[in-house]
Amino acid sequence: MSRKVIAVVGSTGAQGGGLVRAILARGDFAVRAITRKPDSDKGRELAGLGAEVVAADLDDAASLVSAFRGAHGAFCVTNFWEHFSPEKELAQARTLANAAKSAGVAHAVWSTLEDTRLDVPLSDDRMPTLAEKYKVPHFDAKGEADKYFTEAGVPTTFLLTSFYWDNLIHFGMGPTKGEDGKLGFALPMADKKLPGIAAEDIGKCAYGIFNRGAELVGKTVGIAGEHLTGDEMARGLSQALGQEIVYRYVPPEIYRTLGFPGADDLGNMFQYKRDFETKFCAARDVAFSRSLNPELQSFEAWLQQQGARIPVQ
Repeated sequence: MSRKVIAVVGSTGAQGGGLVRAILARGDFAVRAITRKPDSDKGRELAGLGAEVVAADLDDAASLVSAFRGAHGAFCVTNFWEHFSPEKELAQARTLANAAKSAGVAHAVWSTLEDTRLDVPLSDDRMPTLAEKYKVPHFDAKGEADKYFTEAGVPTTFLLTSFYWDNLIHFGMGPTKGEDGKLGFALPMADKKLPGIAAEDIGKCAYGIFNRGAELVGKTVGIAGEHLTGDEMARGLSQALGQEIVYRYVPPEIYRTLGFPGADDLGNMFQYKRDFETKFCAARDVAFSRSLNPELQSFEAWLQQQGARIPVQ
C-alpha cells in the first residue's frame, strides 16, 4: 500500500523544513515539499534527502491546488516577516484554505496564533493600534484567518506556536554588552514566563498531529518546549556560554521605539504575552507537546546543541 502524502508549505523554512525532515526520518508518510524555488540549494537538499519537491506560490491559487492534489494532509504556514503585510498574510491564508478544499485534503494543519484583538480591542489604549486595524499584526492576521479554513469546510487542526529559541541566533536577540559592561539579555516580559520552543520541534509536533489524524481535527492545540522567565533564560545562557549574562527588562513602550523593522509589532506582542501570561501559557502545554513529539527539547537541551551559534556582542 502506498504511503499517504503530506504536502508541506514553507518546506525550506523553519517550521516546514522541520516537518519535512521529521516525515523523512520516520517514513510513515510520503512528503511533498512545496517551495517557490525547487532548484534552490535548499530545494535540492530536500530532494536529495528523499522528498518530492514541487513548485508553488502562496500568491498563485492554481499552483497551490496542483501542489495539494492527491495529498492526504497539508501543512499550511505563512511568513509575515517576508513582507510585513497583514493583508497579504490574510490573502495567502485564504488561498491556502481554498486550495486545500479544492484539492480534497483530508487533514490540514494551519500554523496560527491568537487574534489579540479579542483580548485587547482596538479601542483599548493600553497598547497602540498599528496600521489602523491591529494590535499585534503578525498574530492578529493569522488568528483572523482561522475562519477561512472553518468556512471552507477543511478538516483542520489549528496549531499555536511559541517563541523560537532560534531567534537568539538569527533575529538579533542574543546577549549584548550594556553600559555597565555586563552582557545582558533583553525582553519586555517583566517577571512573566515566556513559552519557547526549538524551531525544529515545531515540525516534529506537526508530524505528531498528522499521526494522530482525525482525533485532532477541529481542535486548537498549542506547543512549547518550556515556559521560562527572563531570569531563567539568562541563567541558562550563562551556563551554556560560560559567562555571566543578566536579564534586562525593557518595557514594551521602550521596545516599540528601538527602530528595527517590526519593533512596534514585537513590542506589542511581548506586552500581550506579559499581560496575558496565564492564558497564553495555558494554551501551550508542555506535556501535551511532548506527547506529540517525544524528542521535545528543553531550553537547556537546545542550548547544548545550539548555544555556540548564539552571537555575543
